[in-house]
Amino acid sequence: MLQDIRDNAQSTIAKVIVGLLIISLSIWGMDAIIGGFTGEPEVATVNGNDITEREFLRTVQLETQQRLMRMENPDPSMVDEDQVRQDVLEALIQEAVLTQDAQNQGLGLSDADIDALIRQMPQFQVDGKYSPERFAATVRSVGMGVAEFRASMRKNYVTNQIRAAIAQTGLVAPENAAQLLAMQNQTRNFRVLALSADDVADRVSVSDEEVASYYQENKAQFQEPEQVDAAYITLSQGALAATIDVSDDEVRSRYNERAEQYAREERKAAHILVEAGAEANETITTIQQRLEAGESFAELAAEYSVDTVSAREGGDLGYAGRGVYDQAFEEALFALEKGEVSGPVETSFGIHLIQLADVRRSDVPTFEELAGQLRQELAREQAAERFAEVRAQLADAAYAADDLAGPASELGLEVREVDGVARTGGTAPFDHAGLVRQVFSEDVLKGGYNTELIDVGDNVSVVARVRTYHEPRQLELTDVKEDIRATLTARATREALQAKADELVAVIESGDEPEQGSWQSFEEQGRGAAGALSPFVLQKAFAMARPEGGQPSVDAVVDQREAAVIVLEGVNEGDVDRDGAEFQQVSQFLMQLEGQREYMAYQQYLRNTAEVDRN
Repeated sequence: MLQDIRDNAQSTIAKVIVGLLIISLSIWGMDAIIGGFTGEPEVATVNGNDITEREFLRTVQLETQQRLMRMENPDPSMVDEDQVRQDVLEALIQEAVLTQDAQNQGLGLSDADIDALIRQMPQFQVDGKYSPERFAATVRSVGMGVAEFRASMRKNYVTNQIRAAIAQTGLVAPENAAQLLAMQNQTRNFRVLALSADDVADRVSVSDEEVASYYQENKAQFQEPEQVDAAYITLSQGALAATIDVSDDEVRSRYNERAEQYAREERKAAHILVEAGAEANETITTIQQRLEAGESFAELAAEYSVDTVSAREGGDLGYAGRGVYDQAFEEALFALEKGEVSGPVETSFGIHLIQLADVRRSDVPTFEELAGQLRQELAREQAAERFAEVRAQLADAAYAADDLAGPASELGLEVREVDGVARTGGTAPFDHAGLVRQVFSEDVLKGGYNTELIDVGDNVSVVARVRTYHEPRQLELTDVKEDIRATLTARATREALQAKADELVAVIESGDEPEQGSWQSFEEQGRGAAGALSPFVLQKAFAMARPEGGQPSVDAVVDQREAAVIVLEGVNEGDVDRDGAEFQQVSQFLMQLEGQREYMAYQQYLRNTAEVDRN
């Protein structure tokens, strides 16, 4: 092989390549050549700082995952990748602008500050206490490293400080709050005359000729869409688990493995936490001397412990098993006898004195009690391992086959059939947009191929093919005439209600009183509680013009099957207590809105003045 390399190095092709490299070096320089291999590519530069391609692609992946999680039926093909990339890049540019602004203002968090924030986050706690293991697992679950998460926290926290500072500067004139509160508390006096579809039934009629005419003018509305009858195979992890035979020996082995877990020991600890420092040893010695003198551990915890939450409970931390506390704390706790107090134990939180208050062990269930549960658990585990393998086999077999019978027989699966699947979907699993789109693709619909294997749910995959295609069909008048009649009747009813209401409004405005129906009166009716009123009537009553010159305002409102004539007789201004809690709440709400507007304007200013180069 070495000789082949030497021979090729002397060939004409090799000499040409070397010549091109020499020309490149002479024109662009060594840095240009080496930089292309060693430099990290960037997608944009913001005020001289790069947004790297790695950061961009990772954020695109995270954003795509989040959009899929928000879907009822996650389907990657429904995500607009170009839009995601565009949105992510703009978001990263905005983030860079805000981060640089925070740095310019000297804002930042120390490592100790980050540590303190992380320890306070409930998602990183077990039984109310910070768990390093929970922290690491949670961060990994979102696809981030610990250092990357800490850097993200540092950026977000300082930018939020600026946002909070600007948002709190929003100013609102007291009169604005008073005006809004007065409108909110306003009440109105009015009468309502209600009309129903029955009141105009004698004015509504739809003839057969009208139905036929509507059908002819709107034939396109009365078409049965194209449909397919399909065959499909469903592969699910759950169904796969039901076919797996788990032996008694496997169940017994799993029970024996879990025996120690079932008999889990939990220890109830109390502690006194002292901050590490120059005076820590002296404080610890004093506490130990007072304990030896017979003083209560709980009272000393309340006096000395800097863990103020547990100190109020005499240092009580409750029951916990292994894997919850810091390793040094755990080793000391599980080495104690009941009632014993440890020597000083140093952790990242400080120095502890630990008391073992109690020990409890859970009872071990019998094998017979757990056999069924363990058998199902083992079947699910084996199915999970088998599912990926069978899924790949089904995907390959369906891709190469001219039907579904062969792949189904090969893998012991069932071919099912469904009729009448439209482009808008059908019954499950054809309620999945991605599967339906595959069924109506040209290759499947016209080429006669099977669909790709589509994941329609958690560990559920489907492959399908078209059995029969049905062209769009024009529905006959006899098929749809009752639907048309109902549509025309509803339209005519609404028109009749409107005409009747207009007539009644005219009668009232002329100074007469309508003979029809009975009035409902509402005095000092507020906006919030409709009560016996329909919401659309209440909304109309508060949208009407104020009465003028001693004359009431009159108007009507019409819905699909009801109408109302409204006579507005008076408007009562809402009470405003400038010293009350309601006024303060409205003022605070308006100030928050104004502060948010100011922050958005500030954010836009930073973005507009930034030097951004997109690559």
